[in-house]
Amino acid sequence: MRSTGEPLPLTDRVFNRWTAALLFVACAAALVTPALAQQDGESQRSIIEILLEWTPTIGSGFAFNVLISICSMAVGTVLGVGLGILQVSPLRFVRQVSWAITQFFRNSPWLVLLFYCILLIPFQIEIFGTEVPFPGWIKAVLGLSLPVMAYMSEYVRGAIMSIPEGQWESAESLGFNRAQTMREIILPQTVKRILPSWMNLYAVLTMATPLVSIVGVNDVMALTRAALSAEGRVDLLIPMYLYILCWFFIYCYPISAFTRRLERKFSVQL
Repeated sequence: MRSTGEPLPLTDRVFNRWTAALLFVACAAALVTPALAQQDGESQRSIIEILLEWTPTIGSGFAFNVLISICSMAVGTVLGVGLGILQVSPLRFVRQVSWAITQFFRNSPWLVLLFYCILLIPFQIEIFGTEVPFPGWIKAVLGLSLPVMAYMSEYVRGAIMSIPEGQWESAESLGFNRAQTMREIILPQTVKRILPSWMNLYAVLTMATPLVSIVGVNDVMALTRAALSAEGRVDLLIPMYLYILCWFFIYCYPISAFTRRLERKFSVQL
């Protein structure tokens, strides 16, 4: 196992350098070149000035995307752990039903699930005679949590199945029932097996959150379209979307890099 102070492997260092270099070149090409353009013979504000002006708005939209990703991951994780445990239930009917639910949502397009949640869930719910609003972003959280639930269910099922059968037998000989064995012995050992895949799934989920703009949620993509419409400049299109790409890259890449380190670490320990 590589110690903390030991440098990254050569392949990782080369990948990191090339990634940073390509990102820098792309940003420079998209931001500096259009900044030299002129419209109707009159000078106009540079691309960088406009991006800095809209940064607080874009940042608030990106924070909303992060909030949606965290909420969706939390809901999907809780539901997925329960569904994964049901997949290894001793009852055949329970196993079959949980397997069918897992496969259905795991192989369904995320955007279609979003549309179903937006269209099928009412915008107001009556509770004890009181109308409670059900905003679109909560529907989006539910829609994105469904595929997360399915993937988590598979992660949990695989992790539980990887535990040696002898541990079940040892727990039974000590007087543990199935629920106690699962809660106190099996599930704690699945954490290290699931954690890298769980973190990678969160990064994928975060990159998928711009889909919520299609169903009417004011996320970073919706605010960016509003900014482009307000500026009315065609040359802003590529730099503005590249700017958003950089926000997502800066947020998600460290998660992916840390996931690779955990995979190497736990592969040696397991």
